[in-house]
Amino acid sequence: MQTRPQLDITLCAPRGFCAGVDRAIQIVELALEKYGAPVYVRHAIVHNKYVVDGLRDKGAVFVEELEEIPAGTEAPVVFSAHGVPKSVPADARAREMFFLDATCPLVSKVHVEAQRHFEEGQDIVLIGHAGHPEVIGTIGQLPEGAISLVEDIDDAERFTPRNPEALAFVTQTTLSVDDTAEIVAVLKRRFPAIRGPHKEDICYATTNRQEAVKQVAREVDAMIVVGSPTSSNSVRLVEVAQRAGCPRAYLYDRAADIDWSLFEGIKRLGISAGASAPERLVDEVIEAFAERFAIKVSAKVTAVENIAFNVPRELRTVPAA
Repeated sequence: MQTRPQLDITLCAPRGFCAGVDRAIQIVELALEKYGAPVYVRHAIVHNKYVVDGLRDKGAVFVEELEEIPAGTEAPVVFSAHGVPKSVPADARAREMFFLDATCPLVSKVHVEAQRHFEEGQDIVLIGHAGHPEVIGTIGQLPEGAISLVEDIDDAERFTPRNPEALAFVTQTTLSVDDTAEIVAVLKRRFPAIRGPHKEDICYATTNRQEAVKQVAREVDAMIVVGSPTSSNSVRLVEVAQRAGCPRAYLYDRAADIDWSLFEGIKRLGISAGASAPERLVDEVIEAFAERFAIKVSAKVTAVENIAFNVPRELRTVPAA
């Protein structure tokens, strides 16, 4: 019988679900429990295929736009954790829809900041990725042209505000901490009067997961981030691992997607998970490695998270699933 090679697995902690994702999933599950199927969800509630498929199996119906929902339905409509432009709830009210907002409170905080800067007469720079639902939602909080998107250092060098003395910036919550710091540094060098958020916009979960990956990546031969390619924070974790000195860092939705040829000869493996990836998928990956290696699992804890967000008032009478 062939002896399985030894493999030390280091789990990054924290990893996986954040409070905003947990709340968003709870909102859909509690709505299904209270109102029954269908519950319509505008856009993927969070960017994880396993989570979305699981909710679909329970009766959630995912749509991209409100017009896809049958007119006159009394079924609840849930807005995703990424946030929506102001036009979406306005449209829902015009259609007399009952809606529940699952926007992460930390995304809502960015919306409030952008509104405040606008009311104070500032032009606003949003650091983020074009086309991401969170960016679309934030830009959609204000009149067209009030927010300028800056995606990278080159954009920051090229950006020309109408008034450099009346300028503020906000950021997408799931960005690379290091990349964003570099972009902010350029903006501050070019526009010393630019105002930033009172508190960092990049959310605690993104920051904590990136720091954990950064520390583990220096000590292992390869890294796996469990998460979907549509998940911004998951993709950033892979980039962070590679920059921290682990070029063999890969993103997988789940164990069935692993390309085992990439892990031949490794002795130390790091595992993390994006903020929208459930822990059971991490367990699945560990089990898949246990079938091929003699594994020893430990955890590197770099932060402890104890944050929780309340679900909307309409759902608080429903026992948690």
